[in-house]
Amino acid sequence: MAVFEGTFTQVEPLRFAIVIGRFNDLVTTKLLEACQDCFKRHGIDADPHGSQIDYAWVPGSFEIPLVARQLALSGRYDAIVCIGAVIKGQTPHFDYVAGEVAKGIAATQLQTGVPVIFGVLTTDTLQQALERAGIKSNKGWEYAMSAIEMGSLMRQIRSMAPASGHGQDGAIAGSTTSPIKASLRSATNAEDPN
Repeated sequence: MAVFEGTFTQVEPLRFAIVIGRFNDLVTTKLLEACQDCFKRHGIDADPHGSQIDYAWVPGSFEIPLVARQLALSGRYDAIVCIGAVIKGQTPHFDYVAGEVAKGIAATQLQTGVPVIFGVLTTDTLQQALERAGIKSNKGWEYAMSAIEMGSLMRQIRSMAPASGHGQDGAIAGSTTSPIKASLRSATNAEDPN
């Protein structure tokens, strides 16, 4: 059996996108700076005009999943980092936004097969957000590390040619019919006496 692990050294072929919410930009710009610093220190060209990272700015965290999904569907990226900050206020607005952003980001990576890193801080106070964006530590560094590792890992997994079992589209190797279509056809044929 094989063991797959992402690496931090074979970064030349990797391409990333970073989606950043402008709302709470005091926090998100600090997270972005740490993310860029991590990429640079691992040999990745973080220049917005470079060849390895594209940047997409959106109004706030709620818009992040939509743009992340469109970027993932382009097939150009090994991983996408989502950076935002949702800070609790006096109303339930926080709960709706934080929950929908988390669901949207999770759905994006499951639907597209592209790792999408959840870098959206969800905190009770601005102070807590600032502590995670540089005062005590900076989570932006961790987001980049996760993107590098997952991008590398998925590239390894995708490079395997399906020898047996199921391929990327769920089809059985050597077959042009998906397992669902095959089972539906079997069920239909079993009911039809002709």
